[in-house]
Amino acid sequence: MRRMRPLLGTFVEIGLHPGAAEESALRQAFSAIEQVHRALSFQDPGSDLSRLNRNPGEFVVLPPLALRVLRLARAMTLASGGLFNCTLGGLLVRRGVLPDHGGGELLDSGNASDIELEGDRARLIRPVRVTLDGIAKGYAVDCAVTELRHAGVQTGWVNAGGDLRVFGTLTLPVSRRESDGALWPLGGVREAAIASSAVHVRANRRFPGTILRTTGLRSAPGVWSVLARHAWRADALTKVAALAPDASRQEVLSRLGGRLLSPVPAMST
Repeated sequence: MRRMRPLLGTFVEIGLHPGAAEESALRQAFSAIEQVHRALSFQDPGSDLSRLNRNPGEFVVLPPLALRVLRLARAMTLASGGLFNCTLGGLLVRRGVLPDHGGGELLDSGNASDIELEGDRARLIRPVRVTLDGIAKGYAVDCAVTELRHAGVQTGWVNAGGDLRVFGTLTLPVSRRESDGALWPLGGVREAAIASSAVHVRANRRFPGTILRTTGLRSAPGVWSVLARHAWRADALTKVAALAPDASRQEVLSRLGGRLLSPVPAMST
């Protein structure tokens, strides 16, 4: 059984083996994704993230979901040495990639120490703009999987525009669309998550995402796919893969809990 809905700026597909409560499980899973979207959307001026970004220097009470993702994003920003950086929203606003919902002074970027968490509230110490686009989609996928499992679903997958998590006994074959349109197999995924991000020299309607260094420069062109246990981590680590030096990329990803995937060569006949 498969169901698809437009969410998170993409299409989200959920697949599962039919059972007695599959429709209820699907509703709960899609509802969990919608909650993440409402809380963490940079584009929505009414989201919890936008409230935080509009009030630098002030503590803002946030729901547990938003606090959890902020903690994960701050920790990854710190652990990756800024290769993943959730405080680049200001630079993306200046470039017209993301909307400006107010908040006064605007720094291009910051670091993990600009985010302060205390109980049920958070504060931006400097006027940075936090963007969670590089982690929230994967986190939404994980939330959907959790809801499916709580509903008794044993096997299935959730795919949000290429952020994919597979659970249960299923091994799902996965392929990656390259920038030239070619489709290359990456192998099978079982009880794991995979995410891909692409960097192109010119704007590409098929791959509209933007991955920038703190200097504002784009990373080297390529399509980067990372395997991890959870989708939020795989999602975040695609940015690390795109920005890490060639010589240390695999080591950095491994230290952070991921593995770089490359297309599987076709068998010669």
